[in-house]
Amino acid sequence: MLFICYPKCSTCKKAKKFLTDHQIEFDERHIVEEKLNKDELKALYLKSGLPLKRFFNTSGNLYKEKHLKDVLPTLSEDEQLELLSTNGMLVKRPILETKDKVLVGFKEDQYKELL
Repeated sequence: MLFICYPKCSTCKKAKKFLTDHQIEFDERHIVEEKLNKDELKALYLKSGLPLKRFFNTSGNLYKEKHLKDVLPTLSEDEQLELLSTNGMLVKRPILETKDKVLVGFKEDQYKELL
């Protein structure tokens, strides 16, 4: 499993605690220090089955500063992926990738389904 997170994020901390409390092994990737490139983001997005908008950190300052709520609908999927790849703080986190699933954000019941 790959756990993509921002260590200072409280939601990421809760998700990581859940994984460690349940002795689930995972590799950790710091989303700001080791940004996801466009191809990685596209692969996660396609594997997740979620709308691309769910990959944006809509509560983050950067999202608000760039007025992305208004901008995103005007961008193509390719342009949105390119934008996400520019800064890890734009990406919703944590992202948990398993062999056949991708979870975005932390919902305990979704994580429990992986056990």
